Amino acid sequence: MLSAVLADDPLVIAEGWAKEGRSVAVATVVETWGSAPRPVGSHLVIDGEGNFEGSVSGGCVEGAVVSEAMDVIAAGAPRMLEFGVADETAWRVGLSCGGRIRVYVEKLG
Repeated sequence: MLSAVLADDPLVIAEGWAKEGRSVAVATVVETWGSAPRPVGSHLVIDGEGNFEGSVSGGCVEGAVVSEAMDVIAAGAPRMLEFGVADETAWRVGLSCGGRIRVYVEKLG
């Protein structure tokens, strides 16, 4: 049972991808406010091909985070992302349910 839980852990998946030689970025929820659907500490892992596992928002901003993570993988520099109803990107990326989320994206390794 524990091995099945660990196999679904995005950080365990990221380690496996890195061992396979893939470039990997990790996105971590570092702050939420209001009705953000994922708690602080939630992870989304992205490889250099755009494959991803996990979630930082229940689908609201994953596409935007994956796009930014691809840039982080290419450039190597981490980024802090913020999405929310007060942000002009809220309607474009779909976080119209309310709240705000800050996500830190960094390249693994």
